[in-house]
Amino acid sequence: MTGSHDPDLAREKLIVALDYWNIEDARKLVRDLGDEVSFYKVGLGLQLVGGNEFARELIAEGKRVFLDYKYYDIEETVQRAVAQAAELKIAFLTVHGVASIMKAAVAGRGNSDMKILGVTVLTSMDAEDIKEMGFECGVEDLVVARARRALEVGVDGVVASALEAAELRKQTNNKLMIVSPGIRPSGGARHDQKRVATPFEAMRAGADYLVLGRPIYAAENPKAAAQAIIQEMADALRPD
Repeated sequence: MTGSHDPDLAREKLIVALDYWNIEDARKLVRDLGDEVSFYKVGLGLQLVGGNEFARELIAEGKRVFLDYKYYDIEETVQRAVAQAAELKIAFLTVHGVASIMKAAVAGRGNSDMKILGVTVLTSMDAEDIKEMGFECGVEDLVVARARRALEVGVDGVVASALEAAELRKQTNNKLMIVSPGIRPSGGARHDQKRVATPFEAMRAGADYLVLGRPIYAAENPKAAAQAIIQEMADALRPD
């Protein structure tokens, strides 16, 4: 691995989730974090209050944007929506991990550099939730199956818990990017997350990018919290 203790590589791999319901709060966090963070996730909370326009604003400021709308609709609708996102110069975009949806997203992306990510199993779900949905397999088996399908249809990566990252690396021959939410610093509250890992554990397991929201925006000092997480990620990238 490269990166050593230089936090620059780790900093590029941190995605801060702007899990707000109004643009002003999100904008304030971006200002407070300054140059410490360059990659942000815009999700459903901001979608109906100007999320796309705010994404455009962030990109104009030199930030990268992960549009986490988890598209799931008829194929033509998904394809057109993804094409619109590509025009915004979005870096990452999520769709549900269904083959037809992922294929439509790849088609909509066209020749743009936007990365399409298939959602496998939410980190707020565990084995019991999977069972209630009618699946007889375990969480890891379902994640791997969806990742394999994602690879087959040509998406760039998957959203998956760091708990499955090592197995995903093995089963997909390192051909998929892994973006992992459900990250909590050691001793941090889990909130509504059921399958969690620390930043160090996630990077060591093989995650390419980590998504963190509350551990940063709910901290007394968000910038200091981000710096501590980046350092932990950098430590994990250091060669043994």
